[in-house]
Amino acid sequence: MPILIDGHNLVGRLPALSLEDPDDEEKLVRLLQSYQARTGKAMTVVFDAGEPSARRGTRSVGKIKVVFASYRSSADKVIVHQVGKAHHPPDWLVVTSDRELASRVTGLGARVKSSDEFALELDSPPGEAPTWKDQAPPPEEVDWWLEVFGGGSE
Repeated sequence: MPILIDGHNLVGRLPALSLEDPDDEEKLVRLLQSYQARTGKAMTVVFDAGEPSARRGTRSVGKIKVVFASYRSSADKVIVHQVGKAHHPPDWLVVTSDRELASRVTGLGARVKSSDEFALELDSPPGEAPTWKDQAPPPEEVDWWLEVFGGGSE
C-alpha cells in the first residue's frame, strides 16, 4: 500500500520539527527514511512550494519520492491528482489532518490517516513495539510443545 504524505501538514504535527525551520523538509525526509527502512512501505511526500529559490519538482531520496508543488499548484492539488490517476485508489493511504483534503481523497476512494496518528508511528523507535518474540506463547502451545518433547507432567 503506497503512502502519500502531506509534508508540511505532517511537519506541523511533529514536536521535533518546526515549519519555521528552513530545513524542515530535509529533516522530515530523514525521519521518513528511517520509517521506510523499518516498514518497507512505498512513500511519496509532497510539499507546497516555498521561497522563490526553493526546490521544485520531483526527486528521490533513497526509497522516498519527494515532490515539491509548483507555484501555480499546491501539495493538496498534487495529492488529489495522484490519487485521481491511481489505478486502484483504495490501495493508497493519504497522511493528512487537512479535513478538506481528506474529504476529497476519500471521495476518490483512498484511505486517510491523520498526521497526528502517523506522527506517533514515526516517533516509535525501532523495536519499541512488541514482537511475537517478546510475548509469552499461549498455554495451549506450551502444552503442545511439552507433549511433543516429553516435558509435561505425568
